Amino acid sequence: MLDRLSTSQEELESVELQEDSAASGCTRISDCSDRQIVKVTGTLRTVTLRPRAGVPALEAELFDGTAPLDVVWLGRRSIVGIEPGRKMIASGRISMSHGRRVLFNPKYELRPLGQE
Repeated sequence: MLDRLSTSQEELESVELQEDSAASGCTRISDCSDRQIVKVTGTLRTVTLRPRAGVPALEAELFDGTAPLDVVWLGRRSIVGIEPGRKMIASGRISMSHGRRVLFNPKYELRPLGQE
């Protein structure tokens, strides 16, 4: 109990996300390596529209309590349900770009709002 009171809100959320990832059978983002096919889960922290080579690209940062992962949908300006704070499961092949893990055009599943 004392541990829980002295821990920051951010640390508590990270622990909760890690437990959720383990319970769903997904790979921890920190354990993902380049060119590996993975299934990860977490919470979307940011969602932005950022063109790549003149093509619209919707970018989101997925965080599972261990590390961030950039999720990019090329050719999309928006996707219904993709918004900050939403939990999702994404799968595909990880690549590395500028030292960050990136998942391009993943298969994804939005978690029901009642489970957040």
